[in-house]
Amino acid sequence: MSGAMDHDDPLAVFRLDDRLIVVTGASQGIGRHLAESFARAGALVVLASRRPEKLEEVRSAIAARGGRAEAVPTDVSRLDEIDRLAAAVRALAQDNDRRIVLVNNAGLGFTKPALAVDAQDWSAVFEDQVRGAFFCAQKIGALMLARGYGKIINMSSTWAVMTDDGKSVYGAAKAAISHLTAALSTEWAPRGVRVNALAPTTTVTEFTQETMAANPARFERLRSRIKLGRYAQPADLAGAAIYLASSASDFVTGQTLFVDGGFTS
Repeated sequence: MSGAMDHDDPLAVFRLDDRLIVVTGASQGIGRHLAESFARAGALVVLASRRPEKLEEVRSAIAARGGRAEAVPTDVSRLDEIDRLAAAVRALAQDNDRRIVLVNNAGLGFTKPALAVDAQDWSAVFEDQVRGAFFCAQKIGALMLARGYGKIINMSSTWAVMTDDGKSVYGAAKAAISHLTAALSTEWAPRGVRVNALAPTTTVTEFTQETMAANPARFERLRSRIKLGRYAQPADLAGAAIYLASSASDFVTGQTLFVDGGFTS
């Protein structure tokens, strides 16, 4: 597809019919919701996560609504598996002229007092949050650069710029993601690849519901800092993600877009 848009319909620039979108961490939570939203907006979605059975659930759900998705089980902490994911994307891209988009969503939360953090914790958080995102961007970004167009959306966080007890290591990792976003945009924007980040506040998912139940006082305190008075739902992020994945944001790169209910303002 040429990517040309219908100038009589201002919403046409948000359609994703010409996109092949790779979503890591697509088996649950934010990743699953974004993958399903992309598919409903017309994209061919490549689902990546470590759990094949959960990926198949997401693929089937997308297919049941008339969308198209391919599942590629991937552990982004393993470079050989990132290579395999990139090869699968390359093969799919050869069969059509869809524009490639990568959403680096894989990664779990981490809260631990600084004095209790050990070297294994540090390595695990940075490997999970930063190393995987960088090498997915490197391998799949190379396919975009070869085509002269592409988009990368890195999942950052409000903790990239805010602080709280127990968030030193996680916040440092997310700050690295936001910096990496700006740095890659400097290298790749002249070659047609836009790199941006999406930074939500705490979002209600299966994982966060469990942690909220374990420490309700902490989460009530954090909720009180959000000006809109509630935590995010995955649906709150879909519009921003579709914007960053679509041609509507073609003149946006190197930015971290906060979708946080006013938490950082």
